[in-house]
Amino acid sequence: MIVVVMGVAGAGKSLIGAKLAERLGVPFLEGDAYHPAENVAKMRSGIALEDADRWSWLDALGRDAAKRGRCVLACSALKESHRAALRKHVPGAMFVHLHGRAEVIAERLAARRGHYMPAALLESQLAILEAPRDAIVVDVEGTPQAILDRVTDELTKREVFSGAAARS
Repeated sequence: MIVVVMGVAGAGKSLIGAKLAERLGVPFLEGDAYHPAENVAKMRSGIALEDADRWSWLDALGRDAAKRGRCVLACSALKESHRAALRKHVPGAMFVHLHGRAEVIAERLAARRGHYMPAALLESQLAILEAPRDAIVVDVEGTPQAILDRVTDELTKREVFSGAAARS
């Protein structure tokens, strides 16, 4: 099974995704690492990506996830069309939407250091976010451990992973 941890910048996709992958003993794919240099340059300059910028990125990420079979990947997947682009490669993927109040996420972005995505782009991401209808939705308030436990509990309830595997 492939789990896609999705949401806007600052929601905790990378942190929770990496911890979830470690907990489950599967590879973690950091979506940011798949962006072409042009995308990174745009974001670093404070320019929001358009869909045309995202297709090759989503394609590369989806292809790599499909090769691995079982993995957790972090990817914004803000629109249904973005999720459909991933599903083209990984049709059975389970999406976990890390969701929270804009103020909480903005505070996290403002405190983040060393990332090319500026806090100023949060508004553009929130504006295009299409809440998924078929995802596990987890609120991002609380500690990373509490968020991770909520994600794991929801995956276990849906029998995506067994409880024993999820707690190891």
